[in-house]
Amino acid sequence: MEKYIYKPHATAEDDVLTTRLERLVDFFRRNGVNWGRRNSIWPMPFATACCGIELMATGASRYDLARFGAEVMRFSPRQSDLLICAGRVAIKMMPVLQRIYQQMCEPKWVISMGACASTGGVFDTYAVVQGIDQFLPVDVYVPGCPPRPETLIEGIMAIQRIIDREGIRTSGQRGRGLGLTVQPVVQLGVDVEEAELVEARSDES
Repeated sequence: MEKYIYKPHATAEDDVLTTRLERLVDFFRRNGVNWGRRNSIWPMPFATACCGIELMATGASRYDLARFGAEVMRFSPRQSDLLICAGRVAIKMMPVLQRIYQQMCEPKWVISMGACASTGGVFDTYAVVQGIDQFLPVDVYVPGCPPRPETLIEGIMAIQRIIDREGIRTSGQRGRGLGLTVQPVVQLGVDVEEAELVEARSDES
């Protein structure tokens, strides 16, 4: 039995290639399925605050989330495999969000978008959950108040890298969430840069 699954430069004169079925299945399980799942993420948005506006901007034409295979926002948890929680979560909303997560398909992942979803943000009160990781396994934290669309895209790319590395594993097999944190992207607008240059020149003179 040959150990190789296929020969990329095989010609008609080559011998017939044989392999074991379990090796072929394992090859496609590790590579083909992961490639398809990575490039076809179906996000479920759960937006409750200003982070939802940035989430909508991420899916629009300017930032073109379709380049990463995640342009189809699904509002049914049974059709989704990525939960993007954008904004604060009140105590009374917690069981609703838990039910949404439980109804999602396996394998599934969670992005905590913004300061309010990750830590409660400025809402340090009894009525707001101080971080959704208290009741959901968060895989990627996207910092910011609100985070820019580029930062959310970096978080989705982190999910794609997780899919490549993990393979087909359910959330129960993973245990707790991975808890990765995306570094925020800092970009100043043209007006801001010009204003800083004017201030710097005035200070020098």
